[in-house]
Amino acid sequence: MGFGFVAVLLVLVVVVHWYLWLRLVRDVSRPGGWYRRVGTVLLCVLPVTSLLAILGGRLLGLPFPLVRILAWPGNYWYGCLLYILLTLAISEAIRPLLLRRAAGAAASAATPAPDGAEPRAAGAAGLAGGAAGAAGAAGPAAAGGRDETGGSAVSAGGRAESSEPARAGAAGAAVVPDEGRGRPGPAGAGAGGAAAMPAVTPAPAGAGARAAGAAPEPAGAGSRGEAGGSSVPAGGRVVAEPARAGGASARSAAAEDRGEAPGVAGAAASAAVRGRPSRRLVVARGIAVVTGVVTAGFMSYGTYAARRLVTRRVSVTLPRLPSAADGYRVAVVSDIHLGPLLGRAHCQRVVDTINRTRPHLVTVVGDLVDAEVDDLRSAVAPLAGIESRDGVYYVTGNHEYNVDTRAWVDHVRELGLRPLANARDELPYFDLAGVNDVAGEGTDFGGPDFEAALGDRDPSRASILMAHQPVQIHDAVDYGVDLQLSGHTHGGQMWPLNYVAAAANPTLAGLDRYGDTQLYVTRGAGAFGPPVRIGADPDVTLIELRAG
Repeated sequence: MGFGFVAVLLVLVVVVHWYLWLRLVRDVSRPGGWYRRVGTVLLCVLPVTSLLAILGGRLLGLPFPLVRILAWPGNYWYGCLLYILLTLAISEAIRPLLLRRAAGAAASAATPAPDGAEPRAAGAAGLAGGAAGAAGAAGPAAAGGRDETGGSAVSAGGRAESSEPARAGAAGAAVVPDEGRGRPGPAGAGAGGAAAMPAVTPAPAGAGARAAGAAPEPAGAGSRGEAGGSSVPAGGRVVAEPARAGGASARSAAAEDRGEAPGVAGAAASAAVRGRPSRRLVVARGIAVVTGVVTAGFMSYGTYAARRLVTRRVSVTLPRLPSAADGYRVAVVSDIHLGPLLGRAHCQRVVDTINRTRPHLVTVVGDLVDAEVDDLRSAVAPLAGIESRDGVYYVTGNHEYNVDTRAWVDHVRELGLRPLANARDELPYFDLAGVNDVAGEGTDFGGPDFEAALGDRDPSRASILMAHQPVQIHDAVDYGVDLQLSGHTHGGQMWPLNYVAAAANPTLAGLDRYGDTQLYVTRGAGAFGPPVRIGADPDVTLIELRAG
């Protein structure tokens, strides 16, 4: 494994986990919260654990007991990544639609008030005028003026002056009565005025506005009232101006209709908005929850399915098979993958399944182990209990070249298995040959040699070839093999990786034909990486040969 490959892998891991942090941690939590702290730590620790679980034993020489500890969280996280990224990829496509829909729902909740309510909201200066009448204690009749809630301001001289149209959503105007006719005085200096102002002055709806109940400026200054959109001239009259947009909403007008103080209603509405999560936060959290549920569902089912070893029965007709061999039973098993995750119990389960088929012959077609002999002596011991009339045969797979290949070939021979390393045995009814895996090319043990295994055989006899990878079928066709037995693909192991595996192999799983040669590919009995199977149940296959 070259330095360039490791560097690219590290960059990819960093980019992927940065994206996961953005979507599953930052977008759904507040800074400094426990969720953000825990999520950040996990997204730093889990990728390191996965890399150590997969590469630590080979590249760093970590002891096998430590690799076994790292293997469970590391490999399961590798499996979780597949379904997390798939779910998030789909969510990226629908996220704009969800945000748009959430915005539409928010707009519907803030539907404008019916006809007639807006003028009342816009003319909140009239409401303030009514407050001025109450504050004067003498009543509008005594002053000779009218109190109109539709938008008139009442001066101290008893004249009502029409207010200008108020802008949509403005807060009402504050009424500042004169202290005397024609003479400016402090705002609200009339009888009860200062006490009445905070109760009737509405609070602005816009964030950051001044409080409606703040002390007013002197009327003589001729300045604009801060509580609303009214100007206070030096003469003491209150004339409503167009108020600024972003003030009280239509909900304040509705409150006015009910006789409630609009300032109180606007403040409550602002508080409700401040306490409610934003649309983006709601959508982000919803996507994160769905991602977690989908991933947990897939991984839970896959873990259960990986332990459910099934037996497949297939009938294969060989034209050159003698009639005496009709019904001959060959058990095929591949990709047992004994290692840090799958140990002795898994091996015993495979052996028991094989023995229940009562085969005449057993073929172990590569990828038996993922660790060294000294680490797995106990795990592989049950292989010695396989029962078969004509023996148990074995060929190497690509994973045997990640460890000491020759040591493993010697050890399985001690367990009673017969290795076929580019070799052939002539059984009573057919020839059984085996070739090394293509991963062995350039190694001390060597790669496949079809000439050594098949070159000098009797072409009138039926022949069966054990070759780990289905891609070796083309050489088998050239040498006139009747049936090739392979594994390697795991049937894809975890959906939707089956599409990738199908693109990389001539046959993903099952029985297929290439010219006069038939190919059978087993889905394997174990798993590589996470012990998870989705859409590709592990199997032991019993092939029943039929004479042609």
